[in-house]
Amino acid sequence: MFIFALKTSKKLIKMNKKHILSLCLLGISLTSFSQVVTSIQVSNPTKTALTAQPVTMDLGQQTTIVRSALVTLDGQEVPCQLDDLNGDGRFDELFFLTDLKAKQSRTFTIQLFSEGTPRPYEPQVYAEMLLSNKKIKEENKQDLYISSLTVERGTNPYWQLHHHGPAFENRLVAYRIYFDHRQTVDIYGKYHQGLELHDTQFYPDSLQKATGYGDDVLWVGSTLGLGTLRGWNGTEPVMLDDVNRRTLRILAYGPLRTIVEVIDDGWNAPSALIHQTSNIIHHTSPLTMTTRYTLTAGRRDCMVDVLFNRPAADREFCTGIINVKQSLEFSDHNGLRGCWGTDWPVSAKDSAGHKRETVGLGICLPRQNVVQELPKDKRNYPFVVATQTDALHYAITFSSDNEDFGYHSADAWFAYLQEWKQQLAARAAVIVTQK
Repeated sequence: MFIFALKTSKKLIKMNKKHILSLCLLGISLTSFSQVVTSIQVSNPTKTALTAQPVTMDLGQQTTIVRSALVTLDGQEVPCQLDDLNGDGRFDELFFLTDLKAKQSRTFTIQLFSEGTPRPYEPQVYAEMLLSNKKIKEENKQDLYISSLTVERGTNPYWQLHHHGPAFENRLVAYRIYFDHRQTVDIYGKYHQGLELHDTQFYPDSLQKATGYGDDVLWVGSTLGLGTLRGWNGTEPVMLDDVNRRTLRILAYGPLRTIVEVIDDGWNAPSALIHQTSNIIHHTSPLTMTTRYTLTAGRRDCMVDVLFNRPAADREFCTGIINVKQSLEFSDHNGLRGCWGTDWPVSAKDSAGHKRETVGLGICLPRQNVVQELPKDKRNYPFVVATQTDALHYAITFSSDNEDFGYHSADAWFAYLQEWKQQLAARAAVIVTQK
């Protein structure tokens, strides 16, 4: 095309060598540009309608590097997200959301491009991790944003990190993970739907509170908080003190999902099963545990995916939810448990400027992973859990009574929990087929 143009256009003949070279390079760029067009069928075989259903496409089998993507449904563009989850500099997952009616199937056209950058979409989630900057005093705001931090044995960065670890949100809810031996999951409740953490950094000032921003709504301390996974020594939960190296990082920032990852490398997790076998070496070998917290747009629940570096059948673990003061409990005794209660969201010495907060908490575990549902104690509603493989998956959720879009009684919250479990089962049954 460019050779023909040079022969027939007097203007092009008069171009200097620099301009001709630029055109030639452009021609090379265009001829090397590649595009893959495929389709994905998403089918809901259940009788349950689904909203904000996650759809993931593995890009690992693509022969060329994917730099941008376009997803369409019936000719209409669908927001999507490209994520590099293994840190090799290449996008390895395409992610988008869809609504599905009962028994409905939808077919999406996927275009993958070897050039360009991910298409911009309005953010529906947000995540941040910050180092504390003591020099900044105005409104307690921090500006030292980081995406990852690794510390060696015996190092505790809890007080060096603003809001004590990574925090992440969608328009409905916000969570944070403590960066210490507790690794507690804590929550931030909202009054109105919207993204707030960039403005409040988990600690709203008085003006922000007066204008309707949310706040920390739960005191967790050393409890299980909301679905924190700990070790189990046969009688009580054990925190993750004995770890060679600990990493917390943000793998995905949005616009549709955020993923926070915790890596406990060389964890000498306690074993209540150690005397049940003569294979002492295997039972006392350390574990490397990787925990991913995934929050997607349009859903108040957070998916927890735990992966071990080997099958962890020799260990038992503990998880559950905090026993909020004077809380009412719900359990289906089949992996689903929740509570509804009211308490101060901070310690007594920090209670000035705060009010008692009412929250609903919930956890849903696969029945096959539940060893025992323990009776509630003063601190927790606990479970003993185990896996015969190298993975464990469960879900957590919550609601604040402050919400103008949520739940405001124990009965309403417990009804939601039962519907939520049905939704989780239906979501897991969705079939995604690449054509």
